[in-house]
Amino acid sequence: MNVLFFTLIGFLLGSIPFSMIIGRLAAGVDIRQVGDHNPGATNVYRAAGIAWYIPALLLDSLKGAVPVGVAWFLLGVEGWQIIPVALAPVFGHAFSPWLGFRGGKAVATTFGIWTGLTLATGPIILGVLLVLMYALITIDAWAMIFAFSLFGVYIFKFYFPIYPSFLVIWGLNLVLLIWVHRADLVQKPALRPILWFRRSRRGK
Repeated sequence: MNVLFFTLIGFLLGSIPFSMIIGRLAAGVDIRQVGDHNPGATNVYRAAGIAWYIPALLLDSLKGAVPVGVAWFLLGVEGWQIIPVALAPVFGHAFSPWLGFRGGKAVATTFGIWTGLTLATGPIILGVLLVLMYALITIDAWAMIFAFSLFGVYIFKFYFPIYPSFLVIWGLNLVLLIWVHRADLVQKPALRPILWFRRSRRGK
């Protein structure tokens, strides 16, 4: 019962387009008409500034962290049962019924579900990897995929021996991220120009 309940709650919470709501309230715009047309927190920043970006980012993250954290830490939903519960918020965000099953890219919600599973450690590791990849790679979508792929190494080393279900969650989460970023992934990844400049300077 807990599994079905929290899977449904996680999907429904994940499907709430908080960034869209904040964009309407703060700037009176549909943030899907801004920037990359994604209904996520980054376009709230573009439309309304950082003061509204922060609550949008937090809400998009919390809607993943809260149901997963309550199920995992408080109610003892574990083993293979935690897999649908953990994935439900990111699928809800990516395929929101409120947006015609065309949601966002689920980056903040991905951070949220791993917060719910690992508390601070997972999001910190993923955040460091993401910043590093953003600094190296020109295409943001590829930076996210590379960062999350490396995050899988961390999950395998530190969590897989105790919680093998975490590796399944990571793998399916990666498949979802590839799917929602697919339009941007058609571009080939490349190093940022400053890195090429430094390499060419060293070669002289």
